[in-house]
Amino acid sequence: MNPATGEVADLESLAGLTPHQQETAQLLRETFEHYLAASDHVKGKSKEKENRLAALDRIVREQAFTVLNRLTALRMSEARGFLTESIANGYDSKGFQLFHRLAGTSLGETGDSYRHYLFSIFDEFALDLSVLFDRFATQGRLFPSTPVLLELLDLINHDEIEPLWAEDETIGWIYQYFNSQEERKKMRDASQAPRNSRELAVRNQFFTPRYVVEFLTDNTLGRIWYEMTQGQTKLVEECEYLVKRPNEAFLTESEQAPEQEKNQRLSQQELLQQTVYIEHRALKDPRDIKMLDPACGSMHFGLYCFDLFERIYEEAWELELSLGVHIFTRESTKQALTETYSNKEEFLIDVPRLIIENNIHGVDIDPRAAQVAGMSLWQRAHNSWQRAAVKPQLRPQITKSNIVCAEPMPGEKEVLQEFTSQLKPTVLGQLVEVIFEKMQLAGEAGTLLKIEKEIEEAISGAKEIWLQQNQMLSQFPDLAKVAKSSGEVDFDVSDIDDEDFWLQAEQKILDALAQYSRSTSSSVTEQKRLFASDAAKGFSFIDLCKKRFDVVLMNPPFGIFSIRCKEFSTREYKYSYSDILSAFVERGIDFLRDRGRLGSITSRTCFFLASYKNWRKEILLEKVNQEVFADLGVGVMDDAMVEAAAYVMELNS
Repeated sequence: MNPATGEVADLESLAGLTPHQQETAQLLRETFEHYLAASDHVKGKSKEKENRLAALDRIVREQAFTVLNRLTALRMSEARGFLTESIANGYDSKGFQLFHRLAGTSLGETGDSYRHYLFSIFDEFALDLSVLFDRFATQGRLFPSTPVLLELLDLINHDEIEPLWAEDETIGWIYQYFNSQEERKKMRDASQAPRNSRELAVRNQFFTPRYVVEFLTDNTLGRIWYEMTQGQTKLVEECEYLVKRPNEAFLTESEQAPEQEKNQRLSQQELLQQTVYIEHRALKDPRDIKMLDPACGSMHFGLYCFDLFERIYEEAWELELSLGVHIFTRESTKQALTETYSNKEEFLIDVPRLIIENNIHGVDIDPRAAQVAGMSLWQRAHNSWQRAAVKPQLRPQITKSNIVCAEPMPGEKEVLQEFTSQLKPTVLGQLVEVIFEKMQLAGEAGTLLKIEKEIEEAISGAKEIWLQQNQMLSQFPDLAKVAKSSGEVDFDVSDIDDEDFWLQAEQKILDALAQYSRSTSSSVTEQKRLFASDAAKGFSFIDLCKKRFDVVLMNPPFGIFSIRCKEFSTREYKYSYSDILSAFVERGIDFLRDRGRLGSITSRTCFFLASYKNWRKEILLEKVNQEVFADLGVGVMDDAMVEAAAYVMELNS
């Protein structure tokens, strides 16, 4: 590929490639065309060249950060003791030395043998963390040459950073500084508003300090469990920043708080000593307590939530034993914890898997974030198993994660039409095409895209046409046919004869998307496989947006919306379109369940500038109660020149 023009050489012109290299070259070309299909094509050669260069840059960047993330993940795994030394001493690492003695010269020279050794580790780790270690994924098809690999290993194993590999926060710093300060400055100088999803992601990669994470998590997830247990939890001592009044009284389910006389002359100390009545909060099975970070980055909030969830699960087991299995409310048909596991030891071994598969959710528009966030939680789970002396072969397999990359649906219209043309009734395929169109902003809007609302409105519009046609057909049969054939009807609903279809329409759409996302048999072309893979990501994003959460924690982007999102933001966020941060707060509130809690660190200007007046009035004062507020000032979020505030809100019941 020519980095100056974006032109791709014909595969036939590349002499001397091995069969494996030829296959990789072909896959990269198909990936290149797939990325081009997702571009916004505008007539003119300049735009075409721009799209090609952007697609090429994306491929190079994705391959680079995937290699870096994989190797640093292995180095961190070594530091935690659940991987035999494989990176820390390069070719002299103990794990490779054993492998090399067994393999001999069957795998080639030392460099070739080391590459195969690393690939074997990737394949093993891919069973739990395919988002990062799947060698057949689009983002991970290249591997550095031996000289480049050795140079990278020298950097990873530098003496000055050796102690950092055991720290959970290390991967977050790698995530933030993958993009240089110079690149960020260049982006801001070129345009005040982000011009695409990558610029939006790069401009807003600011590390959240640990004390802020703890402050917000203690007063959201920690506070919810504190209220569920009516204060009978060890989190009271363990959550350093948990805010509670000296005299709190927990009400029973049917009990109302007594009226208290309001005295304006009480001192601050007297006010603090007043009794505060806490509304009853039912105990929930910990598997049903869900947390979301809607702009998760490296999942710093999720790591600390993991700590609290471990304590919550442990206490839940004891509560079931002492108070009975019916003490918890449960979603669906879950069995009680003490009925699912034969003993506490077996249960505690499975807790890290339960947390990742049930509790912690995250979304980001940066594919690096999906890799890094998934890796962070995976490392954290293995930390727990390592501390509990659970041997690697006895550790439960993590079969799914709730970390989602918000990306547009794939852009190959021919493949989409081939898929939707097979769906019956006809309107089902048309609705899927509408959703694909609505998802085009997902890569820039992320969780701000109200895709669940878009689906509902599309179905409602199609149903309205169906009702009108039925009424028209009963009165004027010929007129109804004319209206359909003249193109005045947006949806073809002629083959729907049962009103029950509309009750199931949304689920049928989601089922169709899920079915296609799984259609990756060996008989399909690479183009269709890439299409199906992107459709799967889109389906996961839609599925997450339909959920509601007990806790939302975030350090959201700030500043003006991207250029493409300008019209969308003014339409969907009429009180908060002036800054992404206020839109994220509004959307975060939408994600909450009844009495759910939102914790966020943002610029504090939204709480006093006149331009946010309607946002404060219509969103903050109407929908939530402000529970905790800390004015932090400047210098909190690394080098961002922002006066920050950290605060917690609770959705009105």
